[in-house]
Amino acid sequence: MSLKAVFFDMGGTIDTYYYTRESRINNVHFIRECLAKAGITFDLNDEELADTISRGVATYHKWNRESMIELTPPEVWSQFTLKEFGITLKQVEPIAEELTYLYETKFYERPIRPEIIHVLEKLKALGLTIGCISNTQSKTQVPETLKRHNIYQYFDPIVLSCDFGIRKPDPSIFYHAARLAHLPTSSIIYVGDKLTRDILGAKRAGYRLAVQIKHPYDDGDPDLGPEPDVLIHDLLELIPLVENELKKDREKVSKLNGNPIKALFFDAGDILYYRPIKEKGLKEFLAGKKLNPHPQIEVEKKRLRDLAFSGKLDRKEYYRGVIHLYGITDPDLIEEGVAAQEKDDDTVSIYEGVSETINHLKQQGYLLGIITDTALPISTKLRWFEQHGFGGLWDVVISSKEMGVRKPAPVLYEEALKQTQLEAFETAFVGHRNYELAGAKAVGMKTIAFNFDKDSIADTYIENFRDLLNIPLLADKF
Repeated sequence: MSLKAVFFDMGGTIDTYYYTRESRINNVHFIRECLAKAGITFDLNDEELADTISRGVATYHKWNRESMIELTPPEVWSQFTLKEFGITLKQVEPIAEELTYLYETKFYERPIRPEIIHVLEKLKALGLTIGCISNTQSKTQVPETLKRHNIYQYFDPIVLSCDFGIRKPDPSIFYHAARLAHLPTSSIIYVGDKLTRDILGAKRAGYRLAVQIKHPYDDGDPDLGPEPDVLIHDLLELIPLVENELKKDREKVSKLNGNPIKALFFDAGDILYYRPIKEKGLKEFLAGKKLNPHPQIEVEKKRLRDLAFSGKLDRKEYYRGVIHLYGITDPDLIEEGVAAQEKDDDTVSIYEGVSETINHLKQQGYLLGIITDTALPISTKLRWFEQHGFGGLWDVVISSKEMGVRKPAPVLYEEALKQTQLEAFETAFVGHRNYELAGAKAVGMKTIAFNFDKDSIADTYIENFRDLLNIPLLADKF
């Protein structure tokens, strides 16, 4: 796929943030005044209040770097920043965004890199889409900073972790940004300053290049991660890099010339991986316990599963709901049952031939995507694939949990088509259930059935995953 976009990190990349304790003490009055608007006051001097806020935010940062979850501003201030004072979410909710904006702008200096405007103008002149993916607690800080420096208009999309709910380096936020831009990840260069967040996340999401720009400020957070594809020290170095990539695209001869299929989309479960013993942990947990199952337990389990897979029910609440259906009400036992189901869902085997076949297809120049019904985080499935040698190859990931609907809803397949910028007849879907194959067929995709049910109807059927490489559908002679 040719180069279509350049996405940037914000802090440390577009701007070069830093702080001193003295500046925080001098500026803490802005936060004190904001708190007072909600009737929240503290018998602390400026030094004590500045240190308290810094300490609370540092605790939150440690937690969210481990969990990769980004809480809302009211949750951050009540559960972390002001937790020691017993401040409730209700108390802080009316001012939480303003507090967060003040923290990010008054507790830090944020000068932008002086060369950024020239770089953005040049990228725009080259016809490239420009985007931003930023870890931030404030919903307004990044847009307002871009507007203040008159560069907001260059960026679309702007993806913030506080809106998405998940932080870099989780690959799902990178896939989400690419989906909003209607681009495959292999057509995007990502530029960031942190190995552990920017470079790792971009590589896991299959971005064309992960470029690191050095940021002189040391925030004390260990920065360990994969080597960047390119290291730069000034954003101006990005221009010849981009021009060289565009030149390579013009000179490149596609290996798929004459082949009608340009992209392959895969269901994930029971196509790329399977669970050797389904619900093994759950069955062991239930064994020997006095149960009082719901009279329509299978119908109710399916209802809960549909809610979880469409993002309407938290995954752990889904697990708890399943345990309740067996008549178990003891809180400790319920959590034990949740742990058993989590272990079941994280115990998978990869089908023979998947890794080498996926790698070969990628080398041949096919765009590769996943269209999956799941309640699991995308990062979990990608971790399995990485462990077996076929991670970082996926151009598109469409998840029912993120989209809010399950297959065979047309929007799932249509979103995949938008990202690849291909016509449906130029793509094929590999699945096993008749309804998902029918959903792909309905939007015009070719269909390939693997590990298929007896009633599955497809254009092509394969018994072994490696057979994908030999079917007429993917051959020039078709």
